[in-house]
Amino acid sequence: MTGYWLMKSEPHVYPWEQLKEDKSTHWDGVRNYQARNIMRDQMKEGDLVLFYHSNCKPPHVAGIAKVCREAYPDFTAQDSSSKYFDPKASPDNPRWMMVDIEPVCDLNPIGLPELKSNGDLEGMPLLQRGQRLSVQPVSAEHFRIVCEMGNLSEIPS
Repeated sequence: MTGYWLMKSEPHVYPWEQLKEDKSTHWDGVRNYQARNIMRDQMKEGDLVLFYHSNCKPPHVAGIAKVCREAYPDFTAQDSSSKYFDPKASPDNPRWMMVDIEPVCDLNPIGLPELKSNGDLEGMPLLQRGQRLSVQPVSAEHFRIVCEMGNLSEIPS
């Protein structure tokens, strides 16, 4: 069964257009245990992802991606020249994980204000006060509604 997720990236760090150009990327640098656990324990190859641009005006869903490789150790944690270096990470205890994603399709951008004003999205973690996780679950129903809002007639496979 397909899982549905939302992953946040700041457009000046890694934009949707870059993912499309790259064809796939590893989702590195996640340093929150809850987000790490989602990637490590729940995300599966083939799961679909709402690619969300945060820290911009307005924040928005830009496209749909797919998990193309399940969790594996985030090598940036063991690279002392990386901004994501963690001195406690080691080959025996990598601490941090990442998944790979690939683009599936564009959406007409759906801004956070538009998402918040859609009563059918009530309970979506992104819209809950204080929700700051960069990787978070999305229900199948909420995923379908966001796809419709982005002018997709059906959820891609």
